[in-house]
Amino acid sequence: MARRTEPPAPPGPPGESPEDVYTAEPFLPGGRAGLPGLRKAAAGCRGCPLHRDATQTVFGAGSDHARVLLLGEQPGDQEDRQGQPFVGPAGKVLTRALDEAGIDPDDTYVTNAVKHFKFEIIAERGKRRIHKAPSLREVTACKPWLVAELKVVDPEIIVVLGATAGKALLGPSFRVTKQRGMLLPFEDRGESVVATIHPSAVLRADDREAAYQGLVSDLRIAAQALS
Repeated sequence: MARRTEPPAPPGPPGESPEDVYTAEPFLPGGRAGLPGLRKAAAGCRGCPLHRDATQTVFGAGSDHARVLLLGEQPGDQEDRQGQPFVGPAGKVLTRALDEAGIDPDDTYVTNAVKHFKFEIIAERGKRRIHKAPSLREVTACKPWLVAELKVVDPEIIVVLGATAGKALLGPSFRVTKQRGMLLPFEDRGESVVATIHPSAVLRADDREAAYQGLVSDLRIAAQALS
């Protein structure tokens, strides 16, 4: 059987071997690939070590003409198994909140800053795969996919869900506690970003109803911007 070859990693700083460089850039398709082409290419991404333990790449999903792009952190356990973003408990919270805020879920594109599930297995918890936050290096490695998605979808509003998503898009100075619920500028798009908590935070909150209503309130800012 022929051995599969992969694109070579780009050169890194002096003294750093190619294996140490984290970037998805060599795996992006050339030309003007649409979402199907990007999704197919991302399935073979080896831009960082996270692909080794994950079941599969979980690329974005939704309309390529969506007015709203929703950006989360990374796929969870259910997303990793099913290959679709936001299909677990947090996804159900998000869909309900979008509807209540007046945003049609069918007019959205959902994706994550990192496309592979990062986890640890804790034997004391029945060998469950427990989410681990991606590192800045892993988020940066995966950013070329997000840039490509934004270019294709070209949304009117981007909603960042949580701190990792906000930092991936807006830089390391982003703080969701300080910047949530307001329109934020992004590159040449003007005030087109709304930050809020990740829907999984609602599930972890002591007062779930208050956390949920806060999520809905932030999403309403995005809905108002669309109108």
